[in-house]
Amino acid sequence: MSTPATPVRRFAALRKADSRTYLIGAALAMMADNIEHVITYWVLWEKFGSPALAGFQVVSHWLPFLLFSLLSGALADRYDCRRVIQAGQLLFMLVSAAWGLLFLTGELEIWHACVLLVLHGCAGVLWGPAEQMMLHDFVGREALPSAVRLNATFKSLGVLCGPAVGSVLLLGLGPTGGIFANIAIYLPLTIFLFRTRFTGHVRDADRQRTSRPGFRDTFRVLREVRGDRLLVGMILLAGLGAFFVGASLQSTMPVFANDLGAGDAGTAYGTLLFAAGAGGVLGGLVLEATGWIRGSVPVAVAATVVYGLSTLAFAVTGDYLIAVGMLAISGVANLVATSTAQTVVQLRAPAAERGRVLGLYGMSSSGLRLGSGFTVGAAGAVVGVHTSLAVSAATMCVAALAVWAYSARGPAFSVAGPIGRVEDSGSDDS
Repeated sequence: MSTPATPVRRFAALRKADSRTYLIGAALAMMADNIEHVITYWVLWEKFGSPALAGFQVVSHWLPFLLFSLLSGALADRYDCRRVIQAGQLLFMLVSAAWGLLFLTGELEIWHACVLLVLHGCAGVLWGPAEQMMLHDFVGREALPSAVRLNATFKSLGVLCGPAVGSVLLLGLGPTGGIFANIAIYLPLTIFLFRTRFTGHVRDADRQRTSRPGFRDTFRVLREVRGDRLLVGMILLAGLGAFFVGASLQSTMPVFANDLGAGDAGTAYGTLLFAAGAGGVLGGLVLEATGWIRGSVPVAVAATVVYGLSTLAFAVTGDYLIAVGMLAISGVANLVATSTAQTVVQLRAPAAERGRVLGLYGMSSSGLRLGSGFTVGAAGAVVGVHTSLAVSAATMCVAALAVWAYSARGPAFSVAGPIGRVEDSGSDDS
């Protein structure tokens, strides 16, 4: 299947009122998610000082994606996506309220923390497939690449701002006041979903209603789509970035900040984290404004290779400024790779099973982040994190090329509405 590339307006997704409001609300919700991490991780370390609990924080965040993304996609297929997302947002808020009450009473114990960390991870799983179906509903196929890319950009902005805002709340209101205040940041998205008419299924209103969510039916869908080499290739490509690099950059950044020796280690640490996040935000905005890159499967593969090479260069360089530049480049490349792959998956997924296919994508792109704890973290304890990250990044590049060879045996495909050339022809505030 080859979809002809047609000109798409700059920032097309922002020209739709519902899409624009959703993107802003999603950025706030992602910021609130990261604020909660800042406050709770600090309190847990101060109270328990447990490295094992710190490790569990990472596992509890990503393991639910690995286990429940398929089921979450089935829920999005079957039910109103607005309510599925709101259920996730409500769970986020209840977890924050529970943290606040435990901080207030001083009765926080490790088992409380473990339960709340798992529930927080489950809230994130509910959000994923339903959100992508809402984006498709807001803008349709033609502007979907813009919506997916801007959603990733706005969420990167939330991730970038979360630690700063979380630190301000922690210092200004204390952990108890800060975590309660954080609940309000989830509300704009939750309230908006009561006001929009889009359900995630409006544009596919004539599709056949799916069966009730169940693991047996979900795996039936997987058997049906496995013959689509392009779809499977993009899911595998997303999993490569998650498994070989994933969450490891953030967790190992203090080591690199100290080893690069750029003055104060704390300042170097903050700058490196900012560079990685800012690359995704600025890259997404520049690509949306200029349309320099056309969306296609080869672009997704090439961006993954650039992501791997820039990460490899960051791992081996001893120059602080080069390291900052490589992180910024990796942020741009990662955004291009993931947003393009996710758009291809959306457009090729059967309408009746789009949520389940997106759940599979989420299981790969998010759930496999657990693997980076082994490919970089555990291996780094043996050979050093510089070497483990470099080897992981190089392996990811080779594997991405293998995925390209696998996908090339399928039909040619270009994203409907290019990431590339765009037109600016006025507003469309519907």
